[in-house]
Amino acid sequence: MISSDSFGLGLRTAHYSAFLAEPQRVDWLEIISDNYMVPGGKPLAMLDALRERYPMVMHGVSLSIGAAQGVDRSYLQALAALARRVQPAWVSDHLCWTGSNGHQMHDLLPLPCTDEALRIVAANVHQVQDALGRRLVLENVSSYVEFEHSTMDEAQFLSALCADADCELLVDINNIHVSAVNHGFDALDYLRQLPPARVRQFHLAGHTDHGDHLVDTHDHPVAPAVWALYRAALQRFGPVPTMIERDDHIPPLPELIAELDIARAIATEVAAEVAA
Repeated sequence: MISSDSFGLGLRTAHYSAFLAEPQRVDWLEIISDNYMVPGGKPLAMLDALRERYPMVMHGVSLSIGAAQGVDRSYLQALAALARRVQPAWVSDHLCWTGSNGHQMHDLLPLPCTDEALRIVAANVHQVQDALGRRLVLENVSSYVEFEHSTMDEAQFLSALCADADCELLVDINNIHVSAVNHGFDALDYLRQLPPARVRQFHLAGHTDHGDHLVDTHDHPVAPAVWALYRAALQRFGPVPTMIERDDHIPPLPELIAELDIARAIATEVAAEVAA
């Protein structure tokens, strides 16, 4: 079980040995599902060894839930098989599309926020949830362009999707900040539009500031503005399982745990403020 007031890290190969050597001050681990959707070998052996020590959640990058042609059946079968093996607390992926007609672009591409896109995504979510036998958790992605024919904003789209597809949300705090700066919307208003009962997890990460725009790179510590938005999210949603992602310039594990302790401290402060 993973409690609402718990703190995790994304599992990266650089930290395998540290996690296996001794218990770490980490409540759970998030794995990238795609790295372990293989028939056997060292990745699965390491996964099994770590699964004995830490609760896990699964986070994918290639489900392409927004694909107009539907979810790839072979990918979905492999994902379901991995979920049966890992028995994660939940399974998540991104609200995006990643390619078309079998061609992967290896990027998390945003969707137009329209009624037509909502119908497509909701149908795909139902297909995935039927295969997994559980609710799917979807993450908001960072974006750098907007669609002129969108009829609602992203937060409204996510809220409507939760109602139509009975899914849950992984709220990426950094992605909200990145997109808010890039497109000029109010990040706090975005949070206010999300349904609290559907929020399953928070992501925290770093980004790169290019002056006139931000890029979600996961290669820096969490920025002060993102910490401030995290505090606001806790005030809005209460305690939510929180983790830090780092995908490049990965520091030693103690440095990441020290950064995770900042999240713990902020959550403790907000809980005390609410109690008072």
